[in-house]
Amino acid sequence: MTTEFVGKAKPLSQQGIDAATARLEVGGAEIWAVLTVETSGCGFLPDRRPKILFERHIFHRETNGKFDATAQDVSNQTGGGYGAGGAHQYERLARAVALDRRAALRSASWGLGQVMGFNAESVGFASVEHMVQEMAESEDTQLRAMLEFVRNNGLHRAMQQHAWRTFARGYNGSDFEQNEYDKKLDRAFTRLSTGGLPDLRVRAAQILLTYRGMDPGPVDGQIGDRTRTALRTFQNEAGLPATGRPDDPTMAALAD
Repeated sequence: MTTEFVGKAKPLSQQGIDAATARLEVGGAEIWAVLTVETSGCGFLPDRRPKILFERHIFHRETNGKFDATAQDVSNQTGGGYGAGGAHQYERLARAVALDRRAALRSASWGLGQVMGFNAESVGFASVEHMVQEMAESEDTQLRAMLEFVRNNGLHRAMQQHAWRTFARGYNGSDFEQNEYDKKLDRAFTRLSTGGLPDLRVRAAQILLTYRGMDPGPVDGQIGDRTRTALRTFQNEAGLPATGRPDDPTMAALAD
């Protein structure tokens, strides 16, 4: 399971962001607000697997409750029971895959925008297997899936109007208030609108550093002390000038 969902795991590119803003007819702050709330702004785990959240109530629905009696932790009429994030969600997914692979993949939300697997065909993939495979390759693909979901459900209008309550209801479901999704989106949008957007080069460096087991701090596209320290550590190990900046030689070495 650890290597099965590992692809190239490429960080988000400017082309990916530009395609999203054009498709949804919004600015960068609107896009980043959603990404920040859904996955803290990064679509991959440090082990290069896409971020997921396994939904046991969806697996119950997908399998008509067939496994409720024997696997309540992953098949349950009631949602929740998530436990820890990160790799733990793949442990839950693995238990469900052993019971019904297709239903399991359809029962997890994937990548930057946390698009549910059961939406695979409606957001442009041939199957959920194809969606998962492509999402392991790049954040650009993950973002494209998110924007197609937004367009398909008419939620781009709410984004354009900054009607975050309407957006949250359509994107996160009727229980959005429990996690205050609308308020989180509004706060993130306000901060991004006034404080500036993530620097994609810095953000890519942060992601690539995490793949190498280094700690650059939050993947936020802001170059703080932790990111500079991690960059210098990597540069020293790679025999590069320890500038603490994501210069061209450093980015090439990180991506190698």
